[in-house]
Amino acid sequence: MSVPLPRVACVITTVAVSGYRSLRDVVVGLGRLTVVTGPNGSGKSSLYRSLRLLADCASGQVIGSLAREGGLQSALWAGPDSLTAARRGAPVEGTRRTGPISLQMGFSGTDFGYLIDLGMPVPQDRSAFNRDPQIKRELVFSGEVARPGSVLVRRKGPAVMTRDGAAWVDLADGLSPAMSMLREVADPRRAPEVLAVREQIRGWRFYDGFRVDAGAPARRPQVGTRTEVLSGDGSDLAAAIQTVFEVGDASGLQQSVTEAFDGAEVEVLWEGPLCEVGMRQPGMLRPLRAGELSDGTLRYLLLVAALHTPRPPQLMVLNEPETSLHPDLVPALARLVTRAAADTQLVVVTHSAALVTAIEDAGGTTLADEIHSVTLAKDLGETRIEGQGMLTTPSWVWGKR
Repeated sequence: MSVPLPRVACVITTVAVSGYRSLRDVVVGLGRLTVVTGPNGSGKSSLYRSLRLLADCASGQVIGSLAREGGLQSALWAGPDSLTAARRGAPVEGTRRTGPISLQMGFSGTDFGYLIDLGMPVPQDRSAFNRDPQIKRELVFSGEVARPGSVLVRRKGPAVMTRDGAAWVDLADGLSPAMSMLREVADPRRAPEVLAVREQIRGWRFYDGFRVDAGAPARRPQVGTRTEVLSGDGSDLAAAIQTVFEVGDASGLQQSVTEAFDGAEVEVLWEGPLCEVGMRQPGMLRPLRAGELSDGTLRYLLLVAALHTPRPPQLMVLNEPETSLHPDLVPALARLVTRAAADTQLVVVTHSAALVTAIEDAGGTTLADEIHSVTLAKDLGETRIEGQGMLTTPSWVWGKR
């Protein structure tokens, strides 16, 4: 089944990560719809988490997020600086470090790019925070590569400078090593590029492992208010679907449900200010309430609400959306994903080969050139992209501190 041609251009073209868990140095090209797959332990979750860490930079939470992962030391690449000798058959062993301890992440796109470099602090006497990571360097640049001539705003330590023609002028000083310049110096007059990047990242949307157990918020009636964006925990499922009914693509949402469940339709059941989802199926005298739905059915409805949002983001990332779904629902999920890709850039992280094939089939000829498949594999503990070589790796420059 074909879908309409994409209506918006690809916003983010490249994501790069260096020094994060198994991602020793990975540069990934993105399309309108990017499907990331690979066996268990290949680095899919690490790539997903690195995107979330990038998003945390815009809200000033990246240091706290790393701390919850066990700190920078736990999140760093655990292998040697170089695996060249090991790939020639030599034993894997420690090598002399050629640079500072560093976790680097960044992205680039059609307008701006962003790069952040995190490292360890200089130890201070009588401080309990000597293991907290610090932001050492940040860049905002134009285009897809952070070359010297394309850098627009740069941070080194606590100081931020912005380009003024051929010269650099001070923008801010004294920044906390725990706070990104995206949060601290997004000045619409002096640094509009920083503000643009911050707002772009803040608009990214992530959905990872909706709860569908007996106590899940989506199974209980909730106070309903207009909800254009489904929350990450799915607690406002009924309100989000009601919002689509009123201001979104109501017929498209019902089509996604009907195709998946043999003519069933989703409803929103109200009792005063409280609402919950219900599903009316052919032959049933009443709709099944949220608490009666199977785990797979409820998860699919959550994905329907997320992907039929009346306010599509620039980027949406789904992590293993096929979890707990019956194999018969995979083609419907693939159609749901490809339809959503007409309005938003999508990254789907999955270990399901069936879903990858179904997405490619659902894209048909109209979306084929916009679907980018990325297959990850482990080599000596390092995540690599299958089939990617020097000539096919997207251009990326990390630079130096």
